[in-house]
Amino acid sequence: MAPRVLVSDELSETAVQIFRDRGVEVDFQPKLGKDKDKLAEIIGNYDGLAIRSATKATEKLIAAATNLKVIGRAGIGVDNVDIPAASKRGIIVMNTPFGNSITTAEHAIALMFAVARQLPAADTSTQAGKWEKSKFMGVEITGKTLGVIGAGNIGSIVCSRAIGLKMHVIAYDPFLSAERAQEMGVTKVELDELLAQADFITLHVPMTDKTRGIISKEALAKTKKGVRIINCARGGLVDEAALAEAIKSGHVAGAGFDVFEVEPATESPLFGLPNVVCTPHLGASTTEAQENVALQVAEQMSDYLIKGAVSNAINMPSITAEEAPILKPFIKLADVLGAFVGQVNEGPIKQIEILYDGDTARMNTKALTSALLAGLIRPQVADVNMVSAPIMVKEKGIVLSEVKRDKTGVYDGYIKLTVTTDKQTRSVAGTVFSDGKPRFIQIKGINMDADVGSHMIYITNTDVPGMIGFMGTTLGDAKVNIANFQLGREKEGGDAIALLYVDGPVEQVVLDKLTANPAIKQAKLLTFAVE
Repeated sequence: MAPRVLVSDELSETAVQIFRDRGVEVDFQPKLGKDKDKLAEIIGNYDGLAIRSATKATEKLIAAATNLKVIGRAGIGVDNVDIPAASKRGIIVMNTPFGNSITTAEHAIALMFAVARQLPAADTSTQAGKWEKSKFMGVEITGKTLGVIGAGNIGSIVCSRAIGLKMHVIAYDPFLSAERAQEMGVTKVELDELLAQADFITLHVPMTDKTRGIISKEALAKTKKGVRIINCARGGLVDEAALAEAIKSGHVAGAGFDVFEVEPATESPLFGLPNVVCTPHLGASTTEAQENVALQVAEQMSDYLIKGAVSNAINMPSITAEEAPILKPFIKLADVLGAFVGQVNEGPIKQIEILYDGDTARMNTKALTSALLAGLIRPQVADVNMVSAPIMVKEKGIVLSEVKRDKTGVYDGYIKLTVTTDKQTRSVAGTVFSDGKPRFIQIKGINMDADVGSHMIYITNTDVPGMIGFMGTTLGDAKVNIANFQLGREKEGGDAIALLYVDGPVEQVVLDKLTANPAIKQAKLLTFAVE
């Protein structure tokens, strides 16, 4: 059955057609996003939800979305999506961070020009029949220093445009490397240096606990007298009240704001001040940008629902369409390894260590780790998946570590999982052979080569004579057929393990008969989803 997507906000017909062309059944109801009750009533029928800003994907709506797998936001902001609620339900949340980058960068440059030359006020004065040339004395931007806070997608475009305008560009971004700064043609500085040197300051960072109020009253006091400040990023990055006081005092010469602490912004301390230019969050509002993000969200959601590719997800590692088929068998392997330990584990998990050896170390290990954690937790939480599993591990305070290393053994690449509890440490390793199927290659440090079966009895025992016969007789008496088996041991007389492949479920009473033998330490029925 083809996956179904509901489009509850305005998307272009071209974007809607992308869903159809990719094999997705699409229900286009662009006015539905404003009717939250009707939306909640029908959302359980869909695998995907494509939205802009009108639809509010609240916790209540997500709770009703029993089949939903992905929410796609046509645009960069996801303030209208309850991401924690979606993550706990295993719903991927995607946005389109690149579709409006140029548009937003151009708006920042436009506001910079408008503030530098007082264009809105001059326009209003002239159209009112006045001719006040001396009143609107502006400044050139050529040769001035532009301080860019945040040199990511949008910020880097602003840097490029400003350099083309012959400005000297300095940038503050903790993630900006010296090599990347040199490549961009900007000077990397610390925040205090930027505040002290810049003639214009423009912000291009997301709203986080660290960036909230980054331009505070204290930061404004460190700026050069006559500075002009532009914000097309997020409201709340700048203390609007403090900025208003700095403008009134003459320390700040002007400001251009497209975003505000409270939106819709019907009032602000900045309104009515001289040489302050305000626009109603127009950064992404161009015909080209709106079409670009609509097309992108349709492509991303279709790729995920049809191919399993994950792009621009807020709450899950990305998996490109190219790597998805290569990664798929290893994601299955990771899930199986997690499921193995999750079923034999005893006691609350304290620590998880994942070793990626050889080829696997060069793969998308974030996705592999998410799959492994999902398999590990699923025996206790049935509806966990790759989105929700890492969150659960973090919430439980479990120590998670990853180790990557070059090839060390006979296999081109393998994954090893080690889980520690108060009672024990369990480890299992596996790889994928040329047939694309996962294989166990080591259990409890004992080397072996074992397929993954739908129903397997896992037995740990002391290596003594007669164990194979005892296992066979006990299961035979219980009418349990052994389809195949794999054995391994540490050394003669040491720890040994057996994997018995059976045709179906085995009652606990039969397993108890196995563990009645003093040489058998554990007998556990394991089940796996085998294609």
